[in-house]
Amino acid sequence: MINYKTKIAEELAKIVNINKEELETYVEIPKDTKNGDYSFPCFKLAKELKKAPPVIANEIKEKISLEGTGLEKVEVIGGFLNFFVDKKMLAEGVLGEIASKEEYGRSKVGEGRNIVIDYSAPNIAKPFHIGHLRSTVIGGALSNIYKFLGYNVTGINHLGDYGTQFGKLIEGYKLWGDEYDIDENPIDELTKIYIRINNLCKEDEKVLEACRNNFKKLEEGDPYCTELWEKFKAVSLKEFQKVYDLLGSKFESWNGEAFYSDKMQEVIEILEKSGKLTESQGAKIVDLTDAGIDTPCIIVKSNGSSTYATRDLAAILYRARTYDYEKALYVTSYEQILHFKQIFTVAKYLGLDEKYVKGLKHVPFGMVLLPTGKMSTREGTSIKLEDLLNEAIERAKEVIEQKNPDLEDKDETAKRVGVGAVIFNDLSNNRVKDEVFDWDTILNFQGETGPYIQYTYVRIKSVLEKAGGVPDIKDVDMEKLDDSYSQDILKLIYNFENILIQVTEKEEPSILSRYLIDLAKAYSSFYNGNKIIIDDKVTKDARVYLSYATAKVLKEGTALLGMEMPNKM
Repeated sequence: MINYKTKIAEELAKIVNINKEELETYVEIPKDTKNGDYSFPCFKLAKELKKAPPVIANEIKEKISLEGTGLEKVEVIGGFLNFFVDKKMLAEGVLGEIASKEEYGRSKVGEGRNIVIDYSAPNIAKPFHIGHLRSTVIGGALSNIYKFLGYNVTGINHLGDYGTQFGKLIEGYKLWGDEYDIDENPIDELTKIYIRINNLCKEDEKVLEACRNNFKKLEEGDPYCTELWEKFKAVSLKEFQKVYDLLGSKFESWNGEAFYSDKMQEVIEILEKSGKLTESQGAKIVDLTDAGIDTPCIIVKSNGSSTYATRDLAAILYRARTYDYEKALYVTSYEQILHFKQIFTVAKYLGLDEKYVKGLKHVPFGMVLLPTGKMSTREGTSIKLEDLLNEAIERAKEVIEQKNPDLEDKDETAKRVGVGAVIFNDLSNNRVKDEVFDWDTILNFQGETGPYIQYTYVRIKSVLEKAGGVPDIKDVDMEKLDDSYSQDILKLIYNFENILIQVTEKEEPSILSRYLIDLAKAYSSFYNGNKIIIDDKVTKDARVYLSYATAKVLKEGTALLGMEMPNKM
């Protein structure tokens, strides 16, 4: 398919003394399509050519050749060159590729390049609440999209399976274990123990110290503490899998914090040899004031136990050696911005190749808040993600019962619609914004939502059924798709791969979400503006094939976000 930006840059490079790669970065897509499909701002050349932008634009227009570019004309407005694509050639290129590729938009742009994505990472023995939803679906979408673009992706569920909280749980279990049945209802019962021991720690410093000592014993391999920890982990993972099954989440690695327990000593030794490790109030720290960070990075606590930072540094060493990554992404809340600034700075002292340190990237996202404020497991104010997803499914089923009670596979359709609504709601807004959790917003089946995109897809499936199937691409007359409704869809479909690349450049799945809404809206306008099932077979075939192409991209795009399309609604 023609790369219009490249073609424009190549032709401009024949006229002005600037390389085509730089010129291509200046080519824009106008917000108003009346101003063309592509635009080149000539003020970018004013310094080089020592002329006013409108003069430059008119001179280039007189000299430029559009032959073989797929562009039909160029116009000058002020200091801008506005290019218009050849409508028939656009249709041929887009629909030809739709016909020839099983997965439109899949590419090899990332071939031979390794990406590590650390996401989801729930804490063992704590509820998998809606606060974990964002990391799970953002990381999952990024993983899917990178893979689709040809990257070798390792998705890591860096489980919170180590730390002082286990010392607290062990102490709570010692004190009150007989009162709770963790085999029958593990997460809820462990949560009750955690909340109870946490409250006691606030009242009694000796209890808190006992909890810290329990974790120290766990690190040292104490049999009793280790046995309890393994039990807590096993029952937790079994519960977590229910949520992952609903979301369709898959990981290449489940190595949590505990995996690095025997790898932390190397980090400590490297930092000691580098001269960066110093003692402070009995703890071992790395002073980061030279890097503009006032808070030191604690590597070893005063009681000799490790820290979250130590384990993350050991993970960086392991991942660099094991995966040879180009990028290592950490999808966590923006509350951890300081933590990652610290460990990425300390990582420079681990003796790693510079490319691994440069490839470290925190992908922060806003919090999921209740209308009453922030959620907290220890305060008992969290909503379990499994409950949320099941509630979404039930509400979707109620809508189906009202609108289409005779629908086959109602349960499966309700699952796809309900879970899809939750996923899309999370991914439709810029990830750095806080999200106030509200049932009415998450399960709104009108407007710019996941169910709206699913409904558009189902509507197209109905059109294809009524048309008797998808015509052969050889029978499609591309000239029948020169109206503005059809062209709007074709331009959006043409831009699909570029949208995916933009997602990976900014680590921002909402770019794809917004694109899918735009495509669904464009099809709705096309559907309302053009009759599709008509007697004129040539026109009908062209419109039916464009409908098929739209459905294909909607299905691929939503799958990359982690959603499934229903066949009927």
